[in-house]
Amino acid sequence: MGITQTQTNDEVRNLAVGRYLTDATAAAIVVTTGFKPRVVRVYNVTSRDMMEWFEGMAAASAIKTVAAGARTLITSNGITVSANGFTIGLDTDVNVINEQLSWVCEV
Repeated sequence: MGITQTQTNDEVRNLAVGRYLTDATAAAIVVTTGFKPRVVRVYNVTSRDMMEWFEGMAAASAIKTVAAGARTLITSNGITVSANGFTIGLDTDVNVINEQLSWVCEV
């Protein structure tokens, strides 16, 4: 099992960016930022699919855009925010084994 993760936090602006790549079994990805995000964007760099979560949206939801251009509101396997970070759910278009995810979140 191999996981590669990088992360940079700007504590003055409460902005964090990072990348994630795994060759392990599919799983939700927990990201700790040290603050509660108000906006989270997750990009699958390989497939060009993405999902976005904004403050006020339900847990595990997101606005998902696939490379073909279709945009939908998902209500499960999306993004869940916590007091000190967020979790990327098991969406089969975005959270895929051996595909690189890049993310950004901010207050």
